[in-house]
Amino acid sequence: FPADRTTEIGQLISSYLGREKNLEDHTIHLLFSANRWEHVPMMKEKLHQGITVVVDRYAFSGVAFTSAKGNFGLEWCKQPDVGLPKPDLILFLQLSPEEAAERGDFGHERYETSSFQEKVLQSFYCLMEDKTLNWKTVNASKSIEDLHREIKSIAEKTMQEVQNKPLEELWK
Repeated sequence: FPADRTTEIGQLISSYLGREKNLEDHTIHLLFSANRWEHVPMMKEKLHQGITVVVDRYAFSGVAFTSAKGNFGLEWCKQPDVGLPKPDLILFLQLSPEEAAERGDFGHERYETSSFQEKVLQSFYCLMEDKTLNWKTVNASKSIEDLHREIKSIAEKTMQEVQNKPLEELWK
């Protein structure tokens, strides 16, 4: 699941991303984190039931986007998400800004500019240096079918490897 825009916090985020509302940079970062924390009880419940949880973006995206604004360090950006359930796998779908811009619906929301996306990419590269996390980079320029096949293969292999592993906390 991506950011949940149905909760009160999610509605604020949605109006901010849609440029209907302006929020101070610290505030929006903390709102995104709060939106993630809203889902922790449900995520833990599903994980304890043996259900695989797939999350679109999660904490790493928030850290990368806020730190790309220039006046925020990675460490400050990570703090609100310390203790979230730690993912067993983080897939980074790599696509050039030019290819991303060619795909539908790019540029309508805040932050969807090529120059800003380049800064976000640099922040992601810094996050990928954390060897306590299982980052896998996937070339997203291939066909949907080939991309699906590769992601499915990586995910299935990871699910087998972590089957009996206890739930850990992020950045602790």
